[in-house]
Amino acid sequence: MAWVILVVSGAMEAVWATALGKSEGFSKLGPSVVFVIGCALSMFGLAVAMKSLPVGTAYAVWVGIGAVLTVAYAMATGEEPVSLAKVLLLLGIVGCVIGLKVLH
Repeated sequence: MAWVILVVSGAMEAVWATALGKSEGFSKLGPSVVFVIGCALSMFGLAVAMKSLPVGTAYAVWVGIGAVLTVAYAMATGEEPVSLAKVLLLLGIVGCVIGLKVLH
């Protein structure tokens, strides 16, 4: 169950990171509220997962999932250019996250 919670909290990291960018320095209420809620849920999930997973593994997986989803969303919405190199590097992060799960 810790791994499921960790993956969901990693996804919430992408939510708050994206909302932070859209909040324009917390000057927009909607994205700012999404940021606060997403950040709280993400951190709570990470903390719960760390009860039964090693801190380093949990943090690396959490950051990896959040980073990949944040960039993937930005590329899908056209906010960030897509390149083969970026896609391959993101797939490398996904592979590393899977590797950490397999080794645990």
